[in-house]
Amino acid sequence: MTLPNVFTELATLDYVALIWFFTCWIGYSFLSEKTALTHRGLVGLSHDYRVEWAKQMLTREVRIVDSALVGNLMSSVSFYANTTIYIIAGLMAVMGTLGKTMSATDFLPFTHSADREVWELKLLLLLAIFIFSYFKFTWALRQLNLLSILIGAAPPVNDPADKLEKFSHRMGILNTLAGDEFNRGIRAYYFGLATLCWFIQPWLFIAMTTAITLVLYRRDFLSNTLKALRD
Repeated sequence: MTLPNVFTELATLDYVALIWFFTCWIGYSFLSEKTALTHRGLVGLSHDYRVEWAKQMLTREVRIVDSALVGNLMSSVSFYANTTIYIIAGLMAVMGTLGKTMSATDFLPFTHSADREVWELKLLLLLAIFIFSYFKFTWALRQLNLLSILIGAAPPVNDPADKLEKFSHRMGILNTLAGDEFNRGIRAYYFGLATLCWFIQPWLFIAMTTAITLVLYRRDFLSNTLKALRD
């Protein structure tokens, strides 16, 4: 497979679908993390609670509960990291049996016909998405490990107030950074599911990308969960 040949075989609608896909993914990531809306959504509100968690932890002499909470977060991230490895291995196996996979979808009347090279490109895109997701999960896991170290290094409750305030702010930021990386990995999962629709039809790829973006927006900015946390 040579890249120039593959790109010449893609239809105009395929290019439109790809451009729309990356526009939605990158655009929504920027909207939810880097704009004024960030502080009104789950990302900003979660940071406030993480800082408050750190402040409350510094009022406790015994921090076993806090260590257990970080361990629970690490277990969740580890689960997704391990699952992503299996997904990557499965995609590699599909690439080895691509001929059978293509023939299995030939009987579908609505499937968009494409050459083997185009199928390989679609699989490579899907593989790249989940590799990206794996890197995000593992980096989040490493940051949570550092957070557990900070809990062990937390100053006692009778230290000066300014020192406790700085330490709680540091812990809150590290916790938020880990949570942001985890959210980016989960977001990659969502858009990876949209990419699966490209194997069927570019129009379905565009529609699923749009639907997933709207679902993410609703959950981050309009969900009952957000309202409950605000209240």
